[in-house]
Amino acid sequence: MNDGPGEGEGADWAQRSPWREAGIAAQEFPPGLYVVATPLGNAADVTLRALWILHQADCVAAEDTRTTAPLLARFGITRRLLALHQHNEADRIAPVLERLARGQRVALVSDAGTPAISDPGALLVRAALAAGVRVIPVPGPSSMTAALSVAGIRCGDIRFVGFAPVRAQARARLWTSIAAADGAAVIFEAPHRLVATARELHAVLDPHRRVVVARELTKRYEDVVQTTAHHLPAWAERTPPRGEYVLVVDAAPAAAGAAADGDGAEPGEAAIDPATQRWLAALAEELPASRAAAIAARVSGLPRALLYRSLGHRGSGRPAHDGAAGETADHTADDSAVDAAPPGTVPPGGDPA
Repeated sequence: MNDGPGEGEGADWAQRSPWREAGIAAQEFPPGLYVVATPLGNAADVTLRALWILHQADCVAAEDTRTTAPLLARFGITRRLLALHQHNEADRIAPVLERLARGQRVALVSDAGTPAISDPGALLVRAALAAGVRVIPVPGPSSMTAALSVAGIRCGDIRFVGFAPVRAQARARLWTSIAAADGAAVIFEAPHRLVATARELHAVLDPHRRVVVARELTKRYEDVVQTTAHHLPAWAERTPPRGEYVLVVDAAPAAAGAAADGDGAEPGEAAIDPATQRWLAALAEELPASRAAAIAARVSGLPRALLYRSLGHRGSGRPAHDGAAGETADHTADDSAVDAAPPGTVPPGGDPA
């Protein structure tokens, strides 16, 4: 049995006024800065409230007026547009604040999605708040939430990264911190940097760590792919670049396993993340266990005793291969010991050698 509406019923529904049903005319429209989300690519995703705000606003501050103008025209909206982008935002703050001080209603939009999140607008929002101006969110499309909704992430610890830095050392620190964390991470990436990012993530993540890649969200060629850190570079290399990407790195698989079997930790102790495990193992090949644990503890922030036990040593006894170094090495290890790490790699929280 088909429980959906019949042809006649669907036609009747289409004739109803969504404006009337939503009660738009009865809503308040106080002066202030309205942060308005706009479609990612599918114009049908625009909300009724967003259209109403854009139609009533005294001015629309847009990341690119050439993108916003056609969107407004599509819905029969004609409003004054003010360009506000990453290169002129600081200079535009004062004129916009003057408008707001006169009691105007200013709508802030980006090219797509929600403004001020890895997009221009955050400086203006901060200045408006500091000036005592009311800042009003008009929620709607967001590539971050759209990607998360189809990624199947079950953990509550989700880190929003946005676009990764360009400099190599800053990127290396970022990837290492993601690898060392138990939670998930959301990364924006441009098509021309996707392959490099995939290779860099592959180098530091647990090979079994799940990664979901979303591209062209809400558009004709929308694609959502589930893979692993091990297979991510191969997928990126064989996939023609198109549009911007959202990479969702799932929670570390070891975190769930550690919660079940302890992963060498005592009850109530933190689990050892995969990146730290790899570094600890590399250090232990070159150094006494106690010294390796001390260095790994310093760069990872994990308890030295936990790291020491994970190498197979319990209690305070000295392992045979520690030799004369003994437990005193725990307090005297110096930075030169890090030189024993494999060349070209980055320790947790450290810069490339």
